[in-house]
Amino acid sequence: MGGAAFSQPWRTMPYTNQENLDFMDTYKPHNYEATHLRILLHGPVGAGKSSFINSVDSVFKGRLTSQAPTDATSGTSFTMRYKTYKIRKDTGSIYSFVFNDLMGLEDRANTGVHVEDLKLALMGHVREGYQFDPKSRMQKGDQFYNPSPTLNDRVHVLVSVIPADRVSLLSQDVVKKMRDVRLAASEMGVPQMTILTKVDEACPQGKKDINNVYKSKYLKEQIDKFSQMLGLPLNCIFPVKNYETEISTNEGIDALILCALRQMITYGEDFLNNLLTADDI
Repeated sequence: MGGAAFSQPWRTMPYTNQENLDFMDTYKPHNYEATHLRILLHGPVGAGKSSFINSVDSVFKGRLTSQAPTDATSGTSFTMRYKTYKIRKDTGSIYSFVFNDLMGLEDRANTGVHVEDLKLALMGHVREGYQFDPKSRMQKGDQFYNPSPTLNDRVHVLVSVIPADRVSLLSQDVVKKMRDVRLAASEMGVPQMTILTKVDEACPQGKKDINNVYKSKYLKEQIDKFSQMLGLPLNCIFPVKNYETEISTNEGIDALILCALRQMITYGEDFLNNLLTADDI
């Protein structure tokens, strides 16, 4: 783990935390067929998918929350069912974006989420509550199979979640599965991006001060490496730190989360707008 740092950040935050919060507070999909924007998180077991959902909720609440169950000791996926997570405002209303979490990807065949189930989720065919079976994909006759998904059911942006300290350790099997899913998403026109979690564990600079993340040479190298591995542009990869050890929120951690989340919403909104016909605009 490298501790070297650039004198100047290699990326700057385009908006303040308050500007991002205001943007998300007023955001609504322009496409009238979608009441919300759906973000699907996927990646290897233990990457921090559920923790990211809790961290987003914590940023908006200004205190730590634990809406999505997590497991600090698990070597296998803790998420077994397909579930939609909504972030509630203080007023009681819901933000116009939702998250879907699913079983993690694993190395071997017949373990972790079935790639074909992940593709079905992208298309909106997977109903809430579906229990993933690593050994067999969902069939059309399944009670949780949605034969006629609406735009609301479909995924509008696909986000891979990868621990920053494990980029080089990703197995060929997991990378192959992720590329397979990325190709399927590309064919559907679904935008994709990545968040690199656990940046404080990966880099002493980030551990010392979370505001140093965009000066870290090591994290820049990991982003470059993952970009080449999966074929994602560099500006689609965002370092974040989830709330896992803290007992209160932190402005620097919030900033990384909000920056990544705003990009998810922007990409998803572009996708929804591209589906509008000239008459709808």
